[in-house]
Amino acid sequence: MKRLTLFALAITLIATGFAAKTPYQAVLQHSRIRGRTHGPNVCAMQKIQGTDKKYFTNCKQWYHRKICGKPTVVSYECCPGYEKVIGEKGCPAALPLVNIYKTLGVVGATTTKMYSERAKLQEEIEGPGSFTFFAPSNEAWAALSTEILDALVSNVNIELLNALHYHMINKRLTSDDLKHGASFPSMYQDFDVHIHHYSNGIVTVNCARLVKTDQHATNGIVHVVDRVITAITNNVNSLIDTDDDLDTLRTAVAAAGLTNLLENEGSYTIFAPTNEAFEKIPPETLTRILGDPVALKDLLNYHILKNLHCSESIVAGTPLETLQGTVLEVGCDGEEMTINGKAIVTQRDKLGTNGVIHYVNELLIPDSAKTLLELVEGSVVTTASKLFKDAGLTDHLIGSEAVTLLAPLNDAFKDKSLAMTPDLKKLLRNHILKEKFSSKSLYHGQELETLGGLKLRVFVFRNSLCIENACIAAHDKNGRYANMFIVDQIVAPPMGTVMDVLKADDRFSTLVGAIQRAGLTELLNKKGTYTFFAPTNAAFSAMPPADLNKLMSNVSCVTICVRKRNSTVYVNRVPVVETDLMATNGVVHAVDVIIKPLRKS
Repeated sequence: MKRLTLFALAITLIATGFAAKTPYQAVLQHSRIRGRTHGPNVCAMQKIQGTDKKYFTNCKQWYHRKICGKPTVVSYECCPGYEKVIGEKGCPAALPLVNIYKTLGVVGATTTKMYSERAKLQEEIEGPGSFTFFAPSNEAWAALSTEILDALVSNVNIELLNALHYHMINKRLTSDDLKHGASFPSMYQDFDVHIHHYSNGIVTVNCARLVKTDQHATNGIVHVVDRVITAITNNVNSLIDTDDDLDTLRTAVAAAGLTNLLENEGSYTIFAPTNEAFEKIPPETLTRILGDPVALKDLLNYHILKNLHCSESIVAGTPLETLQGTVLEVGCDGEEMTINGKAIVTQRDKLGTNGVIHYVNELLIPDSAKTLLELVEGSVVTTASKLFKDAGLTDHLIGSEAVTLLAPLNDAFKDKSLAMTPDLKKLLRNHILKEKFSSKSLYHGQELETLGGLKLRVFVFRNSLCIENACIAAHDKNGRYANMFIVDQIVAPPMGTVMDVLKADDRFSTLVGAIQRAGLTELLNKKGTYTFFAPTNAAFSAMPPADLNKLMSNVSCVTICVRKRNSTVYVNRVPVVETDLMATNGVVHAVDVIIKPLRKS
């Protein structure tokens, strides 16, 4: 027992030793595992084809072999802090421990090394001390606009030196010390740099991705980053206030009472609609939303994520929660950042002290700020949308009535006459419920009153939630005043009892006569929940006369087996030719063949 206990303890200690503390450590460990066949201290990285961008990745990304929708190739490189030795496998040697200035040359930050010399920073980073240097890669400097780069190098003793000092912290910080949400005073006027970790293993400093970490030096440590970072002095509200491209947004923020939120401490992501984005919206829609404080606040909160997400943190589509309560699908397509699948981000990573701003050229309107008509027109129920308008029901779709619309899918109208008749108008009025319902609040046996004055019943099945014959086929669409349920069928309100349904349809005249002769009329008029597979006249006509006479003189029960294949329901292998003729005490399904007992196999 003692040996087992010691063995278990040893396993626990080993597991603890290898357990990753952060997502970054997890992807680094995964990369080591993938690279170990190439020798010690080799990491496998995914490189986006046609670019120099490389990533440590997790298992999911590894097997997908894609980053931002683009194919990747695997490259094997020395893990951070190690180098190759001629004639030996892998990367067996630790990088030479030299000062930061020399380390910049070893880790591929030669441009930073050159600018450090020009700015008279070389002596400082060669001398005594303990610094952390977030060193821009060569590609990061090359990506700077000519205007910004000229401004830096034309005044190396002030602007360039200040810029480089902002990349430095006056103490040694390993990647383990760079905790999520941490801020550290830089060596430029103590302006903070901001650290963020993401679940995919990416770590950023002021939205620049750490591409090589933990390059130790005698006087500190170097982390290579993929862009040149700039000092952050203003909150996101101040950034919006001072940008002429965001004039309309600034007015909307003030009207919605969100100014304090964007001035106070936080860690938000704002997808900031430009003036152009607001101008694309129909004037009547924009006027309505701007004049409605509730809709306006929902609209703006839909543009704000609860957490800070730099563009470099996005490597695939990810649902992210907004302050409005729903989610946006934030992703990327190559170099483009996308929202809900659309490349509408025009400027990225404008960082403030309490969040980051990405500019968008389209307004994101949540369902909760939409009228019922806007919900319908923005969804997949295009046929229903046209019919509701043709039926003169637009006033109910654009007003402030608390109603619920039952909108059938387009396929529900297949092979149906769409000519607007009084009967169709009446039917469509019975697709609008008098109250605003949530599907989560519906229960079995509940009755829902329509604008047409009918009561529709709710049926709860194991895998379906239905209103009469129509089952809810998608998540609720919750609008400003009204909701919409997308349903799979045109709602067929009950037109009487099962017996009334059969009598009203000439196809069942033979069956009606048989029922009456058998004395079953009263049963089919009684309150109940019957399911009747009703043979049509064609079913009776297809029977040999002798069999028909025998059937008519001996009405009996048949045990049945109901199955669905593709879109057709079968009962004892007989196809149902029409389903869901709703009755107040059940439902009728028509069959063109008399149902017989199945033979035992």
